[in-house]
Amino acid sequence: MRAGVSAEKWREVRAELNAGRARLGRIASDLYPDAPRVAGTPLLCRPEWIPPAPLPLESIRLAWDARPVPPPVADPSDGLPPGHRTYADAIAALAPPAVFEDRPSYRLLDAAPPVLRFGPARYFDGVNVGEAVAHELAAREASADGLPLRERVGDPCDLTRRTALCAITTLTVTTSGSYVLHRRDPAKVAHAGGLYQVMPVGVFQPLNGGPADLDLWRCMVREYAEELLGGDEEYGEDFVQEEWPFHRELTAARARGDVRAHFLGLGVDPLTFALDLLTAVVVTDGAFADLFGGLVTTNDEGEVTMAPFGGPVPEPMQPAGAAALELARRHRGLLGIGTASAVTPPSP
Repeated sequence: MRAGVSAEKWREVRAELNAGRARLGRIASDLYPDAPRVAGTPLLCRPEWIPPAPLPLESIRLAWDARPVPPPVADPSDGLPPGHRTYADAIAALAPPAVFEDRPSYRLLDAAPPVLRFGPARYFDGVNVGEAVAHELAAREASADGLPLRERVGDPCDLTRRTALCAITTLTVTTSGSYVLHRRDPAKVAHAGGLYQVMPVGVFQPLNGGPADLDLWRCMVREYAEELLGGDEEYGEDFVQEEWPFHRELTAARARGDVRAHFLGLGVDPLTFALDLLTAVVVTDGAFADLFGGLVTTNDEGEVTMAPFGGPVPEPMQPAGAAALELARRHRGLLGIGTASAVTPPSP
């Protein structure tokens, strides 16, 4: 990606990236021919990241390192227009999506399931590298400059080279065999616009900062309210999640066994180096109707539908979503998932 490009050229390449993420993802995947993949999908991984069978979510142990070693690749300035220090600065000024805030986030430092080790970070730490390497690849198609930033990062599965923020990608599926599907609107999101995805999916972030909220389930519950039910992302300083009726209802359903949450593994998107913790939440049909009877058709990030668990994977599907689906299909017996043929998937 060339240095000193004009703002107009940067916007043009950014638009090409957003319009062609599926195609560029295939190109990026081909750059790592020897890398292990999650369940035959494009999602990159290390073999030890994928347990042989789903793990109950409560068995995942999260460790905390308050002062991790800074990564060698951070806030690169490659290919930015004059006056912009980071890629996030350029997005905010030149092509802002509807949702774009630099919130506190958790950086994954090491993964050896069932133990995951985290440290502090900000959301833009991930954008500044991940979207920049994707932009670089989109720009390369019209130039011969190579991919110097991607080469500096090196192995996408080396968590020490960059700030590796992670999202929790959750396949929500009923026991009869229907799952919740999302089409991400490129006008509303900074990442993976135009692609299908399972849901809910959200960056693993604390509610109010710091390690006190280092809990996968708490983060997942908030994403359920926001993405499936259209809830507000602003909770207020006096918010106590354990006293929130929705949290209490969903957690009680999990305690009864009407909601079962499992950890499937983790992997890295070859285009953006986005890191996803893959989970599956299996819900009885009755509990789904009670909890998510108000399922929205659109939310702040795109369109929401239901699809058959045993049907074809809608295309183009985000690699993490395809991986979560395939892993759950391989373990459908252990997860207790049936099939449903009455629901038709959306057309691409």
